[in-house]
Amino acid sequence: MSKFRLVGIILVFVITIVLFAGCSSAPKTTTPDATETPAATKLEGKVIVDGSGTVYPLMANIAEEYMVNVQPDVSVQVGRAGSSAGFKKFIPGEIDFSDASRKIKDAEAAELKANGIEYLEFKVALDGLTMVINKENTWATEMKKEEIIDMYLSGKFKADDKVLWSDIRADWPKEEIKFYGPNENHGTYEFFYETILGKKDMVKTANLQQEYSTLVDLVSKDKNAIAFFGFGYYVSNMDKLNAVKVDFGNGPVTPSLETIGEDLAYAGFTRPVFTYLNVNYAKEKPQVLDYAKYVVSPEGSKRLAGPNGFAPLPDSVYAEYQKQLDAIK
Repeated sequence: MSKFRLVGIILVFVITIVLFAGCSSAPKTTTPDATETPAATKLEGKVIVDGSGTVYPLMANIAEEYMVNVQPDVSVQVGRAGSSAGFKKFIPGEIDFSDASRKIKDAEAAELKANGIEYLEFKVALDGLTMVINKENTWATEMKKEEIIDMYLSGKFKADDKVLWSDIRADWPKEEIKFYGPNENHGTYEFFYETILGKKDMVKTANLQQEYSTLVDLVSKDKNAIAFFGFGYYVSNMDKLNAVKVDFGNGPVTPSLETIGEDLAYAGFTRPVFTYLNVNYAKEKPQVLDYAKYVVSPEGSKRLAGPNGFAPLPDSVYAEYQKQLDAIK
């Protein structure tokens, strides 16, 4: 082999190595690694929610889905102190969200303003106030709305409020009614007292409780008991309780996802339930804003309302909330 030919072969070999090295390094500068994108949006930290015991099952389910499927490094802590108790924590800025089964009051909104806290109100679903009775109660399975109101009003039948079933209808048992309900910490109590009873005094014999599980237990053990709470708690305890069909003027209506609605047959006992977002924290903590968007997304309240005993709102409502959250910078 000639000297010139050997040199030529060596030159070709060197050029080939250089070209190969250049080609193999090109993807590192022009094509990003696809696995790097999720890391940029990965969030961590805490989101603190408290308030309504009625909203609790829905919000707890949303939180669980979010932590499992969206942001596993974010800890969403959901409490159920009651609507009023939740606002007492929300006003001084102790929590990120305040769930409520009634609208915020003017006085509460004024306190938030005084504290420099901006907030957003989100309706998350619709609930049907449900009257529940013992499984052995075979007489009060259907009641008129007016009868329910009258039986819970103080002094309507007896001065000492020891009302008998026969005071409501003569052919019902001459047994004392045992009245139950959630206590003043709960928006459900306030809705019943303010909207249903028209802010008139409730019977003095009413046994009001903090825990809904306690109400379920008390009614399930007393055939003369009656209580009120959200539809979701009835659905999860149908094996222990019966729901009263309520006649609003056009015949008795069974509370259900098909009848609960502001324009549906159970409208008389239908109410929206809410969550309130601390916008200050949404601006400061990315995980709070991200969770808020999930709550009002199709995967959040819309999808999980029904399984938790709530009627979902129209898509347009959730879409408007998404716009409000997108505007937060």
